[in-house]
Amino acid sequence: MSPSAALAPLRKAAERIDRQTPAHRDRAVDGLRALALLAVPTGHWLLGGFTLDSDGGLHNASPLSAFGALAPASWVLQMLGIFFLVGGYASALSYGRRPGSAGAWLKGRIVRLGRPVLGVTAVWALAAPVLYATGVPEASLRTGATLVIQPLWFVGVYVVVTALTPYCVRAAGRLGGWAAAPLLGSVAVVDFLRYGPLADSVPSWLSLVNILPGWLFAYQLGVSWGERRIGRRGAWLLLAGGTLLFAALLTVFHYPASMVGVPGAARTNSHPPSLLVLALASAQSGAAILLRDRLAKLLARPVLWAPVVVINLCAMTILCWHQTAMLAAAVPGSFVGGGGPAGLTTAPDSLGWIAARVAWMPVFAALLVGIARYARRFERPPEGVRGGRALRRTVAGLLAAGFAVFALGLA
Repeated sequence: MSPSAALAPLRKAAERIDRQTPAHRDRAVDGLRALALLAVPTGHWLLGGFTLDSDGGLHNASPLSAFGALAPASWVLQMLGIFFLVGGYASALSYGRRPGSAGAWLKGRIVRLGRPVLGVTAVWALAAPVLYATGVPEASLRTGATLVIQPLWFVGVYVVVTALTPYCVRAAGRLGGWAAAPLLGSVAVVDFLRYGPLADSVPSWLSLVNILPGWLFAYQLGVSWGERRIGRRGAWLLLAGGTLLFAALLTVFHYPASMVGVPGAARTNSHPPSLLVLALASAQSGAAILLRDRLAKLLARPVLWAPVVVINLCAMTILCWHQTAMLAAAVPGSFVGGGGPAGLTTAPDSLGWIAARVAWMPVFAALLVGIARYARRFERPPEGVRGGRALRRTVAGLLAAGFAVFALGLA
């Protein structure tokens, strides 16, 4: 069979998806969301490694500890600013078209986010005892639980900023794109207090103040964009201002170069977000707004548009299960002698590890596709009678709570 004949079914499927897409669908925004979504597993798979202890237990490690020069890769892979931008844009449009009350609108969005989270945590709560009984070390289970629950903080933050959509819409109506400026200022003040001359007298919990304004910043920009209050001039200002601030924070104020946490590092940019995260989000948001029309033209091609549709339909599945896909390879690999397969369970401290990890990426992706075939059901509303659904939700909630307690090291 020739390559063209083998690809013919895929082309037909892509053309069918293209025909079924409503004309009003904003393909550029969906494309940006898909790009930001794919950056999450790509970043975790590339920049997250393992080491083995003497009992064969897995422990988290990062190539950034040995290769600081890889930090610029995190600037590309840290695309949560784009995700919050697109989220704010979509929420502004959806909120404006809502058929009912603001409470009903918010409830619907929270339910869609919560179902997959309950699914993955409940499944892991059931699987962990079984894995332990089959000989998987407790250290591996705790490492796995930490990795699984780690991306889920995003869902909680996203729910909070989504609940603030009515206020963001009003702020955008009054101030336009400048509605995000006070959030930037708030983070700057907290950063000055925790990193400036008064740092020794500032309580450690102060950094937590940055969580809400730090992630609301890009969301507010997205709401202002959706309300048509940011045009090309504003986009250029975001791009130039964000880039200059980013460069100044790195070179003058000596912020850590990595956008993700590095084991053993005294400071981190993302947990909670520092001013460097907002500078990057500003530059990314400006670039996204400026490139919107070009991206829309590209995604008019069915062969490019179809993958975007599939990724968006599986958004929460990708977010919730991509770490499980990596663990599905790493846990069996931990039982292989000699430190395990290169690039999987060997220490991420050599160029050979980087090359081997790149080779593992298609394996992780294939495992995620296989898992998604079954996990995708958690994104759909449950079937059955109301009483049965309520019971399943209660059981899933209890299992999820137990898994969270285990993952956070409270048990």
